[in-house]
Amino acid sequence: PGTAVTATVAPLPRQLKDDFVRWCGGDPAAWTHEVPPWMFPQWGLPHLARTLDAIPWKVQRVVNQGCRIEVRGPLPADQPLEVSAHLEGIELTERRARLHQRLTTGPESQPDAVVADVYAVVPLAKPSPKSGSKREPPTVPAGHTRVGPIAAGARDGWRFALLTGDFNPIHWIGLAGKAAGFGGVILHGFGILARVAQTLTDAHPTPLSTLDVRFVRPLRLPADVSLFTGEDDSGIALSVGASPGSVARMLGSATRRP
Repeated sequence: PGTAVTATVAPLPRQLKDDFVRWCGGDPAAWTHEVPPWMFPQWGLPHLARTLDAIPWKVQRVVNQGCRIEVRGPLPADQPLEVSAHLEGIELTERRARLHQRLTTGPESQPDAVVADVYAVVPLAKPSPKSGSKREPPTVPAGHTRVGPIAAGARDGWRFALLTGDFNPIHWIGLAGKAAGFGGVILHGFGILARVAQTLTDAHPTPLSTLDVRFVRPLRLPADVSLFTGEDDSGIALSVGASPGSVARMLGSATRRP
């Protein structure tokens, strides 16, 4: 854990915000006065990256595992935003280092309006062969109901990179994705999260309070997948995949404000 990285971010250009909402499948008119909380990678990733300056491993090896967003208040579109990034902790084993970072964003009147806990892993050693049967990949639960499509076109990785500044080549250069073992380009995990959040927002008028997701399998582009939901003890259970019973690309849960 290190010291916090803080900054004041100027109001985002209206066109950039509107284009981001369109990319997510939403209507910009619904976000005239607010910034979508799941747009945090656009201003947050540079500061989150700075919290990793002192780690002894190559940042290029960091793999995004998941994220939890808590929405405590709105992000006004016409006000500067106070941003704070912090490396909360490192869980270290012989095989991997699991990183926990936290990003808070909000106006001066509520600087923690949106709290994003980001989890990533740095592989340190190849997994040893295990005896017995191979572990089955997670699947979309059979009881989940389809909410809507999660658009995943061939160029969506490039477009999300333009909107957020996250130009990791595995998301828009085919050869880079193949060299990394993905067989081609894969969509950003935060891109999947943003489209899931917008789909949930369009499906119900009550705003989201929390969104907690795990990226369990890469989503190679292009792909025909959808968001499916069910109910569990934590609220709304989420899954992204082609159909119930198919390999899940993302699993998680969400809650709405009272």
